[in-house]
Amino acid sequence: MRQLSILGSTGSIGQSALAVVARYPHRFNVRILAAANNVTLLARQIEMFAPDMVAVINREKARELKSLIPDTSSVDVLWGEKGYLVAASHDMVDTVLLAMVGAAGLMPALAAIDAQKKVALANKETLVMAGEIVMARAAEKQVTVYPVDSEHSAIFQCLEGNRQRDLRKIFLTASGGPFRLIPRERFSSLTPKDALSHPTWDMGAKISIDSATLMNKALEIIEAVHLFKLMPDQVEVVVHPQSIVHSMVGFSDGTVMAQMGLPDMKAAISYALSWPERLDLGLDFPDFPDLAGLFFEAPDREKFPSIDFAFKALEAGGTLPGVMNAANEVAVDGFLNHAIGFLDIFHIIETTMSAHKVIPSPGVADIVAADGWARERAGAMVETI
Repeated sequence: MRQLSILGSTGSIGQSALAVVARYPHRFNVRILAAANNVTLLARQIEMFAPDMVAVINREKARELKSLIPDTSSVDVLWGEKGYLVAASHDMVDTVLLAMVGAAGLMPALAAIDAQKKVALANKETLVMAGEIVMARAAEKQVTVYPVDSEHSAIFQCLEGNRQRDLRKIFLTASGGPFRLIPRERFSSLTPKDALSHPTWDMGAKISIDSATLMNKALEIIEAVHLFKLMPDQVEVVVHPQSIVHSMVGFSDGTVMAQMGLPDMKAAISYALSWPERLDLGLDFPDFPDLAGLFFEAPDREKFPSIDFAFKALEAGGTLPGVMNAANEVAVDGFLNHAIGFLDIFHIIETTMSAHKVIPSPGVADIVAADGWARERAGAMVETI
């Protein structure tokens, strides 16, 4: 039985993971849960899964959570960065699902690797910020990082049983988001409500906005380069509105292998948690006769410059990918809070990246400092727009 710690349990990935756990209680035991602010949902998860320990963002949220759980509850409530690090590395767990959103996932990821846990990674930003450091640390500690993103899970599955040296290219599929067919001239009038209406996937607010800007694909390009030891020119993004093909791998003989399924994150989550086994999740197959076809097109990089940001960040390397990510997080937050417009997201990211003096071979402290610099710079832009 796997002993689980789930960081980000109240988000969309965390909730899907707990749905898998509930279906297979004899295979998974939830020992630790961690969340940020949604203590009401976390209290319900405590009641349902009876973890030994939970962690929340700060002392105030810890007090609020304690008021929501029975006095008889034996769960330990931790808080802050220290609480998350304990949640990621505690001796009682053997598997850590990192489903936190944003840069906050980096230090818990390193803590889990240092503690030699099995790592199921749903946090793109960890590898965007510090992919070389994280993957080198994982190799040193003999830890396998199992991807949870549907695209990277698809690539991981296609590569199983094949030789890395035969890989020539990967094709990351993108739904195109809710604005694929909307002219750029209308982008200035788009609202957070518009952007949160994803056509095929059910995701949290931040990831939904990233999908609308194609920044999710920019982050995934960088993530894929580190996960699968690729050169940037070995990654191609293709828009696939049906979201049936989750990604593809092209091999040296010209063949392409695709992984397909309905757009449901439980499949990728369960595979990362149960590898090498596959669990029956009660999911249907795509209804192939009912599909009008599987369509693919190139992304419009003039409308959505995020993909170019990713390749620029990879070319420069060092601290620039983390700066791109930090600027995006600040800009997305500003957009969700109606402080800036949709097009301002691209402007803030590009301007912050251009202003950054790259540190070429950074340590963790350099990456954290660059992240803070980028947040301050992007935040100032949000306030003045």
